Amino acid sequence: MTRVKRGNVARKRRNKILKLAKGFRGSHSTLFRTANQQVMKALRSAYRDRKKKKRDFRRLWITRINAAARQHGLSYSQLMGSLKKANIQLNRKMLAQLAVLDPAGFSKVAELAIQVKG
Repeated sequence: MTRVKRGNVARKRRNKILKLAKGFRGSHSTLFRTANQQVMKALRSAYRDRKKKKRDFRRLWITRINAAARQHGLSYSQLMGSLKKANIQLNRKMLAQLAVLDPAGFSKVAELAIQVKG
């Protein structure tokens, strides 16, 4: 069996990992073995947190909508139920933006919800 020299291929593979580990602290960015472990861990965390980000933002939007709705004498669930009955199709992100940036606009939406509820 002939000898296989992997110098070029192995170096490219290692450099690819070290490039991903750029900015890590200490030997995590310079030594291949530790860098490889840290890169794998970082990629796992990134994948997990891309999913978690969606949950976190939805929780934030719901909290903001609930706070704004309670200023108009409604709970979050009452507001959302009334909006669904009134066929007002605003998603939670837009409602939260209204509550923060345009309170007058949100109060109009809340009034419509109160009319449907009452």
